Amino acid sequence: MEVTREKVLEALGNVVEPDLKKDIISQNLVENLAIEGNVISLTVNVVNPALHARKRMQEAVNFALKRVLGDQVEVSTTVVGLPVEAKSARRKILPEVKHIVAIASGKGGVGKSTITANLAGGLAKAGYKVGIVDADIYGPSMPTMFDIVGERPQTIEVDGERKMTPVLSYGIGIMSIGFFTEADNAIVWRGPMASKALTQMFTDTHWGKLDYLLIDLPPGTGDIHLSLVQTVPLDGAVIVSTPQEVALADARKGVNMFKLDNIKVPVLGLVENMAWFTPLELPENKYYIFGRDGVKNLAEGMGETFLGHIPLVQSVRESGDIGRPAVYQENTPISAAFDELVRKFVSEVDRKKK
Repeated sequence: MEVTREKVLEALGNVVEPDLKKDIISQNLVENLAIEGNVISLTVNVVNPALHARKRMQEAVNFALKRVLGDQVEVSTTVVGLPVEAKSARRKILPEVKHIVAIASGKGGVGKSTITANLAGGLAKAGYKVGIVDADIYGPSMPTMFDIVGERPQTIEVDGERKMTPVLSYGIGIMSIGFFTEADNAIVWRGPMASKALTQMFTDTHWGKLDYLLIDLPPGTGDIHLSLVQTVPLDGAVIVSTPQEVALADARKGVNMFKLDNIKVPVLGLVENMAWFTPLELPENKYYIFGRDGVKNLAEGMGETFLGHIPLVQSVRESGDIGRPAVYQENTPISAAFDELVRKFVSEVDRKKK
């Protein structure tokens, strides 16, 4: 059979981009198509840049072409991830969100949710449109940290479908499994159930236009994390840790998890939480309870960006407990520390995007 451009395009019209749910021809995802005799070479853009997603697309293209044109054709397919701007415009899930960033930690108890809440608050304070997905299925914290315990998402009709709307606090849209469970009841779910609940918070929620959507992940590396990267095209991840050795070992695992070939999410940087203790009556004193510069040294050793120190201050805990993140304090050292974290975070997101 003669290999023509028309027949190649017809065959490729049967290949569907899994995130967009549409074929790669109608979505203009095919580039650099060249035909020389029985040799076909092309480049295909995909939403999810992870290795497993690129490999599946390569196999799908090869199969589609050989099925229509015969096994005698040789196919050279290069699969690449879409640029961030194009990804935001094309992706089926959260098409109007510019940047989707996961906040993770290898170990529990290092203040990951506190960092997420204050980072979101600082971004909103700086004028960005922000949302939070509280993906810590077994220990949701955002309802408490934003004083919205007992709130329930409303519903809205979008393009003929019923969608949930995030609960608003300080101008930030928040979705949490905590809105759907009783505060005193333990959530006893197996991995697939938890992953499905997480997926629904993305797919069944109308987020609208956002500059940043932050995802507060559960600690560790497991089903939730894998489901997330398979569902949502992440633009990056931030790793939170305290400077003590036992936490640093898990933080290193967290960084390496996002570098795995089947995940491949850029690490935007590391945050050292509880870097030192400063008592209220001695504001100039620093007591390095958990060690000094452990996360900073880890970041430098792994070739990653260090986003900053956040001290251990009593008002941070108090602010979280009353539902008003510490970043909203006025002219305090801790609000200044969070403002600087926000500045570095925005700068690093922009740098990785280029």
